[in-house]
Amino acid sequence: MESAMTSIELLVILLLLVMAVPDICAWLGRPALVYPAFVCFGLMAGPLVRPEVSNMIREAGEIGFILLLFEVGLEIDLPNWRELRQPSLFLVRWVVPQYPVLLALARFAGLPWLESFIAAAALSACSLGMAHSAWKNYPGLSVEARPFVLQIMVLLEVLAVILLAVETAVLGHAPTWLFGLKLAGMVLVIYACSRLAVHVTKSLQYMLERTTHWRLHFVTLMLLASCAVGERFGLSGPKTAFFIGLFSSRVEHEGRPLEDYLAPISRRFLIPLFFTALGTQVPLAAVFSRTALLALSAAALLIAFRHMLHGRFARTGGDANTYLLFCPNFTLVALAASSLLASPIIPQEYATWLLLTGLTVTLVSLLALPAKAAEVGPP
Repeated sequence: MESAMTSIELLVILLLLVMAVPDICAWLGRPALVYPAFVCFGLMAGPLVRPEVSNMIREAGEIGFILLLFEVGLEIDLPNWRELRQPSLFLVRWVVPQYPVLLALARFAGLPWLESFIAAAALSACSLGMAHSAWKNYPGLSVEARPFVLQIMVLLEVLAVILLAVETAVLGHAPTWLFGLKLAGMVLVIYACSRLAVHVTKSLQYMLERTTHWRLHFVTLMLLASCAVGERFGLSGPKTAFFIGLFSSRVEHEGRPLEDYLAPISRRFLIPLFFTALGTQVPLAAVFSRTALLALSAAALLIAFRHMLHGRFARTGGDANTYLLFCPNFTLVALAASSLLASPIIPQEYATWLLLTGLTVTLVSLLALPAKAAEVGPP
């Protein structure tokens, strides 16, 4: 009984500290640092947390990650396909040269080929939710270059989610025929999300307009039910949530987007728990290990290579540091790392290397970008 009470008290203290992190980051003028800050907090708190408390945080955080990917999808306004021709051509010039470098870095860190491709997909991504505020305030973009850069950021995120959905389906070394069924199921779920988007949007709008105190619960239950169906067809819950949000137009009520209504439970509670739990799964000793040294070296080489690539072969029309807007990738790195950690046959060192590499790239790029005016709340 005493042990249970101690665990509950420790959990309450952790929750109070976690809820204060967004306000601290906003006060520093760096609200996009909130997700990496949660992971760093989890790293430090991990040795102090009992296994039962860690399990509670991790299980609650899984729902938070579904809400996070849903909100990421809602933030993306897909432009007309004709407008994506030039950004798509740039995407090829930007991503293709990086893949040999990313695969070489992952292989040097000891990752097998499949895990290396998963790491490459995550590290080549752009977390739009983290970089969007920096894009809005970035002074080095002309009027013509600003929408072009945003479209590239959108394509980088969408491409990474699609690649991760396919690559993580192979984890576990399942038979080829089963992988084929999973792939067909994922295609079916994505197609269903695109075809049913109008009906989903109307349902969400109806819930916001016709319900009062329980609107948040109805929206969350509807999302979780849809994700459960997606899981049955081979597409994980977070990825299903992403595509539901992606193919749904922005839902607003009284001038406020749907994300604002979800924020009290998602951004202030469940999403922080996911990133904190992710940090607790990485042993603190790993920060001082060879894996961490390889991750820091990989992050430094990756940023240097992107600086050279942007300056010579993949110009955006912005200034010399515009490429930093494409570098924050921690949301997608967390998605890939959680998939690796969930597999019982994959060594934890692979996820640790990926997590620390993405964390370093994201922190360096966000700190190098101009700070924005202080505001309350995460990005």
